[in-house]
Amino acid sequence: MRAFDLSPLLRSSVGFDHVNRLFELANRVDETTASYPPYNIEKRGEDAYRITMAVAGFSEAELDITVKENSLIVTGKAAEQTAEQGEAVSYLHRGIARRAFERRFELADTVKVVGAELKDGLLHIALKREIPEAKKPRQIQINTLTNGGAVIEAQPKAA
Repeated sequence: MRAFDLSPLLRSSVGFDHVNRLFELANRVDETTASYPPYNIEKRGEDAYRITMAVAGFSEAELDITVKENSLIVTGKAAEQTAEQGEAVSYLHRGIARRAFERRFELADTVKVVGAELKDGLLHIALKREIPEAKKPRQIQINTLTNGGAVIEAQPKAA
């Protein structure tokens, strides 16, 4: 069963159309690519997050971080390695995977990427939740009507 009917859940919701897209993305997960490269998602404060990916053997030039709409896309394309004298390298055992990858993370509307750092084979991507003023809770004033719902207009005073 691959189809989900979310209409009963969304009857009392407004603006959650993207939830259906998230379920579709979850169904398209390929198990072989889901494990490489390994990563952590950390909550580092009230509004701060960090994604840490193990990208051993990749240089800064071989990695690309792109934010498109609400998706964070991290790609890695390993350049061909050569020996110090320019000759091709032949491996007897290759345990460090340097295969190309593309990893996608869906970001909430309020989460922004604020920076990235490559250190000791780990790629750290800093994220911050920024809630705009329009989305913060606000008090709504309730107006009461008089005379059975009719609005009374002010009459100009006679001089």
